Amino acid sequence: MKNTGFLLASLAASLMATSALAQDISVKIGVLNDRSGIYSDITGEGSVIAAQLAVEDFGTDKGIAVEIVSADHQNKPDVGSNVARQWYDTENVDMIADVPTSSVALAIHEITREKNKVHVNSGAASSDLTGSACSPNTVHWTYDTWALANGTGGAMVAAGGDSWFFVTADYAFGHALERDTTAMVEKSGGTVLGGVRTPFPGQDFSSFLLQAQSSGAKVIGLANAGGDTINSIKQASEFGITQGGQSLAGLLMFVNDVHSLGLDVAQGLVLTESFYWDLNDQTREWSTRFEEKTGNKPSMIQAGVYAGTLHYLKAVEALGSKDDGAAVVAKMKELKTDDPLFGQGEVREDGRKVHDMYLFRVKTPDQSEGPWDYYETVSTIPAAEAFRPLADGGCSLVQ
Repeated sequence: MKNTGFLLASLAASLMATSALAQDISVKIGVLNDRSGIYSDITGEGSVIAAQLAVEDFGTDKGIAVEIVSADHQNKPDVGSNVARQWYDTENVDMIADVPTSSVALAIHEITREKNKVHVNSGAASSDLTGSACSPNTVHWTYDTWALANGTGGAMVAAGGDSWFFVTADYAFGHALERDTTAMVEKSGGTVLGGVRTPFPGQDFSSFLLQAQSSGAKVIGLANAGGDTINSIKQASEFGITQGGQSLAGLLMFVNDVHSLGLDVAQGLVLTESFYWDLNDQTREWSTRFEEKTGNKPSMIQAGVYAGTLHYLKAVEALGSKDDGAAVVAKMKELKTDDPLFGQGEVREDGRKVHDMYLFRVKTPDQSEGPWDYYETVSTIPAAEAFRPLADGGCSLVQ
């Protein structure tokens, strides 16, 4: 009896120790994005659900308990900064995910470095996040302005679109996208005839589009995104701009934008993305899960939130701690990335996640076989060519 009692006591102690170990690390992730404005369709609640799917797929048996919170930054740097400081200082948030709108992202990027937390950005585009402003606490996951310029800009010039005029959202993202696309156009032998800056966000783009039309440029580059891009393309169609021989380049477009526009308006547009729901069996399976919860197919931003969150959790597990943000990001760089949406890849020294990018053309209504069947693949841009060379970004982390 004494031996049995001893064994039972030992077993109970062992179970208690195992239970304590199972909850040894508590991680809190904040999904910060646009939940009510022009980017809410491509980020918003869908990004929260994507993060939840990442936690689900990571599993509950790794000794890591995960809580997800969310907030709306309203596309305003001051609002986003206030949320981030409150999360880090008083609510014990360890990692902030998503953060579209480059001006907000750059602010969160700096606060995260100051607090030694982690920022895994999927929504912002500015290549400065891994260039001159790079940080040991940030990973830039999904795409950036250099990759978009390299894909869409390079393809348009190669197809004969060698003169450009830009319609640019007047904030950090638009400026970076115009800058990087201008460099790509000129490198490819094209010229930029001019450009105009538009208020962000905007509704009426008619006067700006008429300036672009009167420039005589072969390509009108839309250096904007979300609702601004949708409104620009709709109004350009109403004015018959493309019927006059000019082409529109939607430099940052999402499948959700095409869904809003409809194929009658969007057909023939060439665009660059890093993810499409119909790429392969794995992307189709995950996108079905996502659609069951949201009613929509995922944007590449939402796919990036999933993959970035999953890799972050793997790094915390491998490190055995979430407390030192820079150390967690260093572990994210050390570990090879592997997920069902982007496949195998890596996070570079500068914090840039690299993977293939895809040049797509929007199908005609006759080509589409059903809802959300919008893209045909023009070409795959290999990971080694898809993003700015490591030595060219000016990142102080690169040795």
